[in-house]
Amino acid sequence: MRKIKCLFACLTLSLAALESQAQEIRWVADDLETYVRSGPTNEYRIVGTLTSGDEVTVLETQGDYSRVRAPSGDEVWIESDQLQAERSVSERVPELQEKAETLSTRLEGIDEEWQDRVATMTETLQQREARIAKLESRNAELNQQASQAMEQIRGLQARLDTQEQDLLMRYFMYGGGVAGAGLVVGLLVPHLPRRRKKRDRWF
Repeated sequence: MRKIKCLFACLTLSLAALESQAQEIRWVADDLETYVRSGPTNEYRIVGTLTSGDEVTVLETQGDYSRVRAPSGDEVWIESDQLQAERSVSERVPELQEKAETLSTRLEGIDEEWQDRVATMTETLQQREARIAKLESRNAELNQQASQAMEQIRGLQARLDTQEQDLLMRYFMYGGGVAGAGLVVGLLVPHLPRRRKKRDRWF
């Protein structure tokens, strides 16, 4: 007896598991209202309607109809092409609007962030350009000072060369004068009269 009860319980659980696996969640398509019937053909009477976006559980399918569990809990038959795997657009509009607003907010934040980055980069670039311009101006000033210093050096070098030439000319003139004077003295000395020596008289 116990074995029969255990076997019956296992069979019941297996059937329940198979039934739960066969059940699928679907949504009524985007029509205003869809008629449901008591059986899987048009010959069965209409027992009610389902509204677009209603969530139903598919229990089985026969031909063009599916037996579903309606939100009210009733099991009815509906044409299979009136079911879809996603919620209806009318049901998804608020969610889509919320997502659109979220994305718009994020885009605005990204835009502001990029504007701040661009402003920072522009400011940094302007600072670098100003620094480069200042360095170029300083470089030009130093080049001008270097050119002036070179001109002064050339002028001083020219004056030094002139002074050296003048000094050499003076040395030559002094040397020539001394040599000439020596020559004149050498020529005149032999012709000068000599003084006679006086004899000493003791008596």
